[in-house]
Amino acid sequence: MAPRFASVDDYIASYPEETRTQLAGVRRAIREAAPHAAEKISYGMATFTVDGKPLIYYAGWKNHVGLYPVPTGDRTFERAIAPYRRAKDTVRFPISRPVPLELIGQITELCLQRRAAAADQSE
Repeated sequence: MAPRFASVDDYIASYPEETRTQLAGVRRAIREAAPHAAEKISYGMATFTVDGKPLIYYAGWKNHVGLYPVPTGDRTFERAIAPYRRAKDTVRFPISRPVPLELIGQITELCLQRRAAAADQSE
């Protein structure tokens, strides 16, 4: 059974130093792009939520930090994210290299835009 964490701080603290550093950077980049978002653990991963609904998940793994879901974007965005995309809506950033924090911010902003567009359509 996977460990349960009381907070995102506990989740990040459970990793080796190199992974903790990467996770903390991802967390900071998301927070800067979505300062109004709340944090929690969901599905065993660190999660940012907006209005109680998940916006973006991030997780530490043995060799990478994953970010989910990652929507598609314009051609420039897709070129920037291509080296990290591993599935339709997943990216993996290797622990052995610095995480491109600016790109994390762009991903978060794109998720916020998609959320706003979906909310506009449902009104």
